[in-house]
Amino acid sequence: MTHSSDDAFRVMTSGVFTAAHLALVPAIEAFIGKPVVTLTTSIGTGEQSIPNRLQRREPADLVIVAEPNMTNFVRAGHIAADTRTLIARSVAAVAVRAGQPPPDARTPEALKHTFLRAGRIAYSASESGKYLITKLYHRLGIDGECLPKSHFVGNGERTGAVVARGEADLAFQQVSELRPVPGIAHITPIPDELQSYVWVATGALAWSRDIESARAVVRFLASDAAAPEIVASGLDPLFGEDLYTSLYAA
Repeated sequence: MTHSSDDAFRVMTSGVFTAAHLALVPAIEAFIGKPVVTLTTSIGTGEQSIPNRLQRREPADLVIVAEPNMTNFVRAGHIAADTRTLIARSVAAVAVRAGQPPPDARTPEALKHTFLRAGRIAYSASESGKYLITKLYHRLGIDGECLPKSHFVGNGERTGAVVARGEADLAFQQVSELRPVPGIAHITPIPDELQSYVWVATGALAWSRDIESARAVVRFLASDAAAPEIVASGLDPLFGEDLYTSLYAA
């Protein structure tokens, strides 16, 4: 059976869910009987960022992003509100270049010294990067020492790629965004008491040309069938649209 490009199911995903999404593409295609086209694999920055692409109402069917982005998209009318569904939880981690000693992040004090010893720290435009530079350094009391040596990584690139090239000593990002990157090692979650969990959500575009398929894929991503690939990517799967009631009740 052949499909025209107009028949494709179009997905925008941020980096936190990229690995899981790509692993799930064959199952999604079999489930809806359509080819999947992945339009972007990063929340991005500038004109090609997911928020700006949605503002332009680019043709798409499904969006997968971290909160609070999804809530913002629902409020802007980009996402059909009744399809907004939490599907995964992510944790932040540090990583080093392959061949380097593992970073010590066993305790807050150990993590503090790991940051202080690093010559350059790479962070991203995602929620983990915002947390690092606006909250985590402050909680550890190392803003003054670490902000000047923190290197922003934009344009959808992973922080791990910068570390793999030797342009930074320490990568800070979600586990699921670090795990696919070659050339890094010792991906180490930060201590539980310092974690800022990232909740990953999906929803159907309000202007999807196949809203029923989009709704079906939302249900699929929140089901047991998608869980193995979600776990393999470094995320914790979540089930149930009602999770929003407790997390984001007005």
